[in-house]
Amino acid sequence: MADEHLQTAVIHAGQSPEPVTGAVMPPVFQTSTYAQEWPAKHTGYEYARGDNPTRQALQRCVAALESAEHGIAFGSGLGATSTILQALPANAKVVGGDDLYGGTYRLFERIYRKRGMDFSYADFSQADPAEVIAEGTHLVWLETPTNPLLKVADVAAIAARCRAVGATLAVDNTFATPIFQRPIELGAHLVVHSTTKYLNGHSDVVGGIVLTSEPEWAEQLTFLQNASGAVPGPWDSWLTLRGVKTLAIRMAKHQENAQRIVAWLADHDEVERLHYPMWESDPGYALAKKQMSGFGGMISFVLRGDLARAERLVASTKLFTLAESLGGVESLIELPASMTHASVPPEQRAALGIDDGLIRLSVGIEHVGDLVADLQQAMDVSVRG
Repeated sequence: MADEHLQTAVIHAGQSPEPVTGAVMPPVFQTSTYAQEWPAKHTGYEYARGDNPTRQALQRCVAALESAEHGIAFGSGLGATSTILQALPANAKVVGGDDLYGGTYRLFERIYRKRGMDFSYADFSQADPAEVIAEGTHLVWLETPTNPLLKVADVAAIAARCRAVGATLAVDNTFATPIFQRPIELGAHLVVHSTTKYLNGHSDVVGGIVLTSEPEWAEQLTFLQNASGAVPGPWDSWLTLRGVKTLAIRMAKHQENAQRIVAWLADHDEVERLHYPMWESDPGYALAKKQMSGFGGMISFVLRGDLARAERLVASTKLFTLAESLGGVESLIELPASMTHASVPPEQRAALGIDDGLIRLSVGIEHVGDLVADLQQAMDVSVRG
């Protein structure tokens, strides 16, 4: 789907007026079951775990935004991830990025490894796909940009290698959103979102979704969606769909504010290292410009000094709320090492560059001058001790 049509698609894709009443907004079908005319003769709806019209509207809309044929929604992003793993053989070989969301890493290592799956990790921002994706690989799990270091990987090159060896490529597109990156157009088989984040955009829903144009994957995931039951309720689906309608304008404002803050941080004497893929000095800038049309509000930086100083900074902001998650209209701040990535072993975090003092920002849509002033006063507090 061309960029110039996304502003329209977020509002209309996959939706039409409700046929009985003509309601412009898809209604919340708050029901657990559906009447049948005769045993097994029904309108296509039997039981709400299997299907729900509100959920269908969300699935169709996000699938259209990602240039996918199918959308399969779940009760959380990790529910979506887990369902993909359930579709693999018990002894499947999975290659993940070395800088993964901590919840994904925990799911891989503490749950599915015990069930016989083999997991290995690679820095896809540096590695040759042919060297790290071997014959016999079943799944490659890619975040780009990554969480929390915002590293960028070449989706098209990795997709080509996956197709050459018969592996499935799943791309977590939560950070970029379909506004700025569409991995299926670059060759990915599956795209995953935590709809909790930018798609919903208001920090009042937990959810996940998988998008695909691969018929076999769509069939398997739809079966597992019903059989495993990790589905979103109709209210969560409706709230997410309502949030998607403003996704294009929100992402533009997130990006505008983030770029202003990046410029401020880049010139700040107290910042030791800065990560933002659309910043010209970022290692991933050239690739990001090639495969992305922009980036949103995620920034990571390392503050000079020790962990205690970083803790003082994140605890001293007044507009940036100290909290996990991201992608809402409000600005958030956190320390990955002790919050979102605490499940990653300390020695592994250190090897990856996730310093104890790494700070992650989710820049909201407030006035950017107020956000900069808030960061500055928090930095002043951190210096004073």
